[in-house]
Amino acid sequence: MLFPAALRRRLPPQSTSTHGNIVARRAFTISIPSERHVKQADYLGLVSGRSVDKFVAAGLTPVKSDLVDAPYVQEFPLVLECRLAHTFELGLHTQFVGEILDVKAEEAVLGRGGLVDIKKMDPLVFTPDTQSYYGIGGLVGKAFSVGKTL
Repeated sequence: MLFPAALRRRLPPQSTSTHGNIVARRAFTISIPSERHVKQADYLGLVSGRSVDKFVAAGLTPVKSDLVDAPYVQEFPLVLECRLAHTFELGLHTQFVGEILDVKAEEAVLGRGGLVDIKKMDPLVFTPDTQSYYGIGGLVGKAFSVGKTL
C-alpha cells in the first residue's frame, strides 16, 4: 500500500499504525493499486488506522492472507505477501525488507504466459519529491537491445 501522507509529514516511523503492525506481526503485504484507485490510495495515506477503519472509509475490502498475518486490498490488482526478513533504521525512517511468499494478480491484468502485463494493470506510481501520482507511460525501448547501438 502507498503511504504518502506519512512521507509528507516526516513522522517518526514508530508513530504509524503500519509500522507497529509490521514489527508486531513480522509480516506485511504490498497491495499495488491501478490508476483508477488513485483516490483510495491517497486516502489510505491521509488518515491513521488508529482513528478510522481505512478500508471501510475508502470503500475497499480487506482480505486476510492465508500465508502472513496481514490483510491485503481485494480491489487492487497486484498483491505481494511478505514475511519480514530484515529491518534497517535509517534516521526517521525504517526500511523493511520482506521475503515474498506469494504473489496474487487479477486475471484481467495477466498477459502472455500468465505474467503481469503492465499496460493492462496501469499501476499507480507515487513520487515523494513532487508528492504526485503518475501512471506508466508507453514503451520507450526493449531491454538488452536499445543499448547495443552505443
